[in-house]
Parts: sequence; structure tokens; C-alpha cells
Amino acid sequence: MLEKNTVTYEKAVLIGLITQNQNEDKAIEYLDELEFLTYTAGGEVARRFLQKLDKPNPKTFIGTGKMEEVRLFIEENDIGTAIFDDELSPAQQKNIEQILKCKVIDRTNLILDIFAQRAQTSYARTQVELAQYEYLLPRLTGMWTHLERQRGGIGMRGPGETEIETDRRIVRDRIALLKEKLKTIDKQMAVQRSNRGALVRVALVGYTNVGKSTLMNVISKSEVFAENKLFATLDTTVRKVVIGNLPFLLTDTVGFIRKLPTQLIESFKSTLDEVREADLLLHVVDISHPQFEDHIESVHQILDEIDSRDRPMLLVFNKIDNYHPEIIAEDDLVTEKTKAHFTIEDWKNIWMSKAGTEVVFISASEKINLEEFRNKVYKMVREIHIKRFPYNHFLYPDLPQE
Repeated sequence: MLEKNTVTYEKAVLIGLITQNQNEDKAIEYLDELEFLTYTAGGEVARRFLQKLDKPNPKTFIGTGKMEEVRLFIEENDIGTAIFDDELSPAQQKNIEQILKCKVIDRTNLILDIFAQRAQTSYARTQVELAQYEYLLPRLTGMWTHLERQRGGIGMRGPGETEIETDRRIVRDRIALLKEKLKTIDKQMAVQRSNRGALVRVALVGYTNVGKSTLMNVISKSEVFAENKLFATLDTTVRKVVIGNLPFLLTDTVGFIRKLPTQLIESFKSTLDEVREADLLLHVVDISHPQFEDHIESVHQILDEIDSRDRPMLLVFNKIDNYHPEIIAEDDLVTEKTKAHFTIEDWKNIWMSKAGTEVVFISASEKINLEEFRNKVYKMVREIHIKRFPYNHFLYPDLPQE
């Protein structure tokens, strides 16, 4: 364990693969994200291991030589946890634990652990608990390795087998109970949504840690928890916001992430209903992140999965104060201009030229360009409102009156 400012961090190693479907740049990018996830969960990364394979080893995920290298490092440096960047099968996890003699978790388990830490309300805790049990069920056998020595040969099943079956029944019963509990809460939340009246609904969506909660705090003058960690917000927050004299409902939702566990998407369906039922989506993007275009695509994929891609959308490029393009010297005639050299103006021209895309560039934390952001939101909410109530058009001028 490492201690920093009286906070104890668990030492961990990260393990990823370069495969036919994932080149080196992408693998390094995923490990960067995995390191941030580890930090969010309370860990500190001692070292990363990356191996090139056509596909994951079905028994141990990585090759035997690389596994021995990892084992030696863990043994010599007193490492408590090995974290793999892809979901491990129950058999892989069991095999790896026997070799490394330490705690072995995968990306899915890590994300579930963070969600469990962050869940504040009873509803969020129930959602996370359901996802954890569904992840745990096929892995129960690996948890009973301490009973293996009690098993005999063929036809000699030890007590461990019986206990596993008992545990499976308990877990299945718990899953059924949690699903019923969520159904009840989902119905209550559906009633709450239907009782909100005819106000236009606006939902903040985006990759995790892009500044959605900070933006909500700024425009709704509320105090929603915001932190520079992944999944700072799990619970849906709804606020009534007025721009000019036009009221609407603004919802902050859970952040998306690549390789988001299917168990979580399933468990958080009701939270995502806020997105499905929104009239307008504010897709917040961290333009200072080197892979922000990949993040946009990941969010689009999840919106496709929940049938919400067709909603009117404003693309909100946030954190422009943190964006620093690479500079090409005037006398440099060799270096070719790439996206890394684009200025904010270059990005504006690119995204504004895309058909049907409304965009705005802001800094929520530094309150830069918020007037333009408010005007665009007002205009889009007004269009939706007037379609719904044509006789109200005279109540709202084309621009908000400050």
C-alpha cells in the first residue's frame, strides 16, 4: 500500500493487449483510461504490461512468457492487484489467480467497483448491486478453490460442489428480488416523469468526466457533485432552468465510457430513460482530451443502442481553456499539419460545416462563451416549445432578454 496525504492507495499493475482489432495506439489509449479508472477506484499503478497477440490467450489472456514477467514483478514489488483491460472469462480469471497469487480483476469488475463506491441513493445502489450479482454468478466456482482439496476423483464430489450450488441459488434469488425492486422503482419514476407536465425536457449526455455536472451547476445554479474523476455522478439529477423567460427541465445523467459493461447498461435502463424521453440532448465533449472524437463516437453508439440518436442535439465542446494545440514553427517546412495542430477556430469550421450539427465551444468552469451557449439552448428549446404550443410563440422573443 502507498500513502499520500493520509490516503491509502492500493498498488496495481495494468495488463493490455495489442491485437488484430486493437492497434498499439488504441491499446495505449485504453490503458490510459484504465489507469484513470484505477485511480478513481483508489489504486495506484506501479507498472503497465502490454503484449502483441493475434487474439487473447483463451487460458491466461496473455502468453506464458509475459505472464511470468508479470508474476516476477508482482512478487518482487509486493503488488496486491492485477487489472486486465478486457473482460476475463471465469476460467481465465481462475487460471491467472493461480499463477499470480494476487487479486485479479478485469475492466468490467473495476467499473462495477467504482459504481458501487459512487452510488448514493437506494435506487443507484440497487442498480449496481444487480449488475454485480449478474457479473458474479458465472464466477462463483472460482471463489471455491479453497475447497478443491476436499474433492476426490471421479464420482467423489466434495462439499464444495454442494455449497456452490447453494450459493448459485442464493445469488439467483437475489437477482430476481433486485429486478422486481427495480421494476417497482421504474414504475414510480415513470409516473414522476409523466407528472412533470408539458415542460421541454433537456438531457446532458456525454463521455464520463467531460464536465456535465459542472455545466449543470453553472446554468441551473444548483450544487450537483462534480469531481475530476470518472463517474462522479451516478444518480440522475433534474432541475428546472429558466433562460430568458423560458422554463425547461434539465437532467444530468451518468457518464458513458467505452467497453461499458452490458450488465450496467441493462441495470441503468431507467436512468437512460431520461435520455430516451428528452426533447433535446446537450452532448458535452471534452475538447482538451486527445481522443475526444472517439468519445463522441462512443456516445453515439450508446445513443443508438437506446434508440435516442434521432433527438435534436447541441454539441457542446467544453474545456476550451485546457485545449493547447501543437505549434508548427514558421520556418518548419517539413512537419505536416495534423489534428493535433488544429486551433479552436479550425475545429469550429470543421464541426459547423457538418450538415445539421449545432455546435458551441465553451468552458463551464471558467464561464467562457456561456452567453452564446445560453442563446443556442434557448433557441432550440423555443423551437420545440412553439411546435408543441403554437399559440405561445409571441411570449418568447427570438433571443433571451438578459
